[in-house]
Amino acid sequence: MKREDVEQFITELVSPILEDTGISLVDVEYVREKDWYLRIFIDKPGGIEIDDCQFVSEKLAEVLDEKDPIKDKYYLEVSSPGIDRPLKKDKDFTANYGKKVDIQFFSPFEGEKELTGTLLSHSEADVEVKRIIKGKEEKNPIIIERKLISVIRPHIDF
Repeated sequence: MKREDVEQFITELVSPILEDTGISLVDVEYVREKDWYLRIFIDKPGGIEIDDCQFVSEKLAEVLDEKDPIKDKYYLEVSSPGIDRPLKKDKDFTANYGKKVDIQFFSPFEGEKELTGTLLSHSEADVEVKRIIKGKEEKNPIIIERKLISVIRPHIDF
């Protein structure tokens, strides 16, 4: 199975496990680093606790052992996505409209490798932001092609 197919299949397996728990599935990643990792990111109002991760991990492991959809050796990880998780899905982008985001580029965009801005909108092809320079939001928004962006994360002020 291709990586995308594994992720879709696992998404379908996890959904029934999460029913009536108050826990929502944020993302599924099947990635090869040194080894293969199947990462399940979950969330719930008030935040995820270790018991939530253990519950999902144990239930999912039972289903995975039964169905055995992944032939490669892999490590299963279940966790919270964290407050700085990348924006990937439409709902992630929409939830961050009007909020500050940090954008990193594959190569410099207008001379910058990264920028902070207020997210205004998005489409499959691009994002619209108002750049923030030295704490001040610029007047005119800019449109950035998504293919130029390596990652977009919520901005965290310390």
